[in-house]
Amino acid sequence: MTYNDGTSQEIVSDNSWKVTESPITYSSIYGGEDYDATKQKQGWMQVGYDDENWENALEANYHPKMISQQIEPLKVKEEIPVVRCYKNSKGNWIYDFGQNFSGIIRLHVSGRRFQKLSLVPAELLNKNNTANQTASGHPFCYNYTLRGDSIEIWQPQFTYYGFRYVEVKGAVPAGERNPRNLPVITELVGLHTSLSASQSGTFFCSNPLFNKIHNLIDWAMRSNMASVLTDCPHREKLGWVEQAYLMQYSLQYRYNMSRMYNKIIKDMYLSQTEQGMIPSIAPEYVRFKDGFEDTPEWGSAFIISSWYTYLWYGDDRSLKKYYPMMKKYMDYLASRANDNIIAYGLGDWFDIGPDVPGNSQLTSNGLTATATYYYNATIMQKIAHLLAQPDDVEKYGRLAGEIKESFNHSFFNSSTNTYDRNSQTANSIVLFMGLADETYKQSIINNLVCDIEKRNYSLTAGDIGYRYVLQALETNGLSELIYKMNCKYNVPGYGWQLAHGATALTESWQAFGFVSNNHFMLGHLMEWLYGGIGGIRQTEQSLAYKTIQIDPHVVGNITSASASYESPYGRICSEWKKKQEGFELKVSIPANSEAVILLPTRNIENITDYGVCLHLSKDIVFLGVESNKTKIKIGSGNYLFFVKN
Repeated sequence: MTYNDGTSQEIVSDNSWKVTESPITYSSIYGGEDYDATKQKQGWMQVGYDDENWENALEANYHPKMISQQIEPLKVKEEIPVVRCYKNSKGNWIYDFGQNFSGIIRLHVSGRRFQKLSLVPAELLNKNNTANQTASGHPFCYNYTLRGDSIEIWQPQFTYYGFRYVEVKGAVPAGERNPRNLPVITELVGLHTSLSASQSGTFFCSNPLFNKIHNLIDWAMRSNMASVLTDCPHREKLGWVEQAYLMQYSLQYRYNMSRMYNKIIKDMYLSQTEQGMIPSIAPEYVRFKDGFEDTPEWGSAFIISSWYTYLWYGDDRSLKKYYPMMKKYMDYLASRANDNIIAYGLGDWFDIGPDVPGNSQLTSNGLTATATYYYNATIMQKIAHLLAQPDDVEKYGRLAGEIKESFNHSFFNSSTNTYDRNSQTANSIVLFMGLADETYKQSIINNLVCDIEKRNYSLTAGDIGYRYVLQALETNGLSELIYKMNCKYNVPGYGWQLAHGATALTESWQAFGFVSNNHFMLGHLMEWLYGGIGGIRQTEQSLAYKTIQIDPHVVGNITSASASYESPYGRICSEWKKKQEGFELKVSIPANSEAVILLPTRNIENITDYGVCLHLSKDIVFLGVESNKTKIKIGSGNYLFFVKN
């Protein structure tokens, strides 16, 4: 501690410190918290408090390495009011906050000394309007014992849960009949807790459904941004690592995750086994059986997230620090391969098949695992080049070629031009990762489109595959198909979840009640909202958004959209409108960066910037025509382009 006069003092806990029994009589991250207000020590934090009856602290023989916190702290991000309060069939009171969120409650209550009440949070309700914790972890509750002073205010300190409802037992709301003289709750407030990473992106468009989808995904992302990226904010609270890279771009568009990803990558490094395996959970607080402990599409986050972090923020520290451990993981995968084919693990988790969701049903786990192994090899070659490791550049280039050859030999049927079982996931991952021979690429695209169309634009891909479905369609000029797949309420997907009452993204596309109803692993559409509809991406050779690409995808009935992203160079804005006379695009490019803009016309003479014909401008570089769009290059500044019909 440094004082105003310049002197400093180290305050270190030792056995001269005093301790006594706490009012917190029970606390568990998985069980809730009990608080006995009769045990409060009035004034104990004030100077001059008499601690004569307190005991000296015991000094533990434990000396861990202390490291300062590297990420932003968790904070109360929002106070959520009750929208409805009513009595259920058991005579208990249900408080409905109208939103499924991660957090705690703040209780305002009055009553007699030693009276007790219990508060049971839940995502869902049973048919009799009691708290339903069957899919979110039970029992979890908050128990409070009153001290008997006027209005008492309390909130839990060392736990949290994911919930929308609270069932109150042993108390009544103020103003209600109270023949048993139970404690009276004057106010109950929901406190949404989350990582306090700053917001970096905004999105809005003219289609209300897509705005609701953005909000649905965002609540699930925020609810699972803790000291790790959790799968759910209640049942497990574990850092399943596949979502770290599959949802990475979605997360980074919305929030500044630079510090968080350095921590996530370090967690994976610390969790790596002697054999080189990266567990599916990091930190690995618990180990599951039956394939959950080791799945290639999960462990590969160690390599893929490190690379994505470098591309997004220009931060190469993880690549330099953990490169030897990444090589060790690649060696481990090689030890599990048979002729370069890896065929174990969970596969395309929670895809839509004939059975209840779980392990992949429509795509062989060997296809997704081996494709990811190939993707790792291509990334490792790039990292080796960046770190000036020429032998490894050759090694991983050769390995990628060998995996690709084995992959196509094992999974491609040249007589039907299909991969594996011709699923949406199989075709998309092949297209995204460049595994198909160029001769067959259009056939694979056609297979993907045909499957989507014959299902009436329904999706089937799961946790692993859906991001690749979106990326394969977008990069091949098929964003209109993405729109058709995601503008529906009547088939499992985002609209279906909203139609069935979800307020945060659910674990299953079908919004089943027997699994989590606050899970962000399927939120891949967020990336397309910013990069597709909003049109904000960076060019293939760019780093940290030094060279931006603005290419809005005008699809469906969307007539306007705006998106922004706070890049390492500053704020990027893209705002477009369809007008009767043509197409308007307003762009803001930050200092020390540049942008490539694609505008929907082949004729540059149809384009103006603030009313000035583009072909007359000396500061704008014409790059040609690509996919029926005029491609130009601009510097930093504000632009208002208009394309005449």
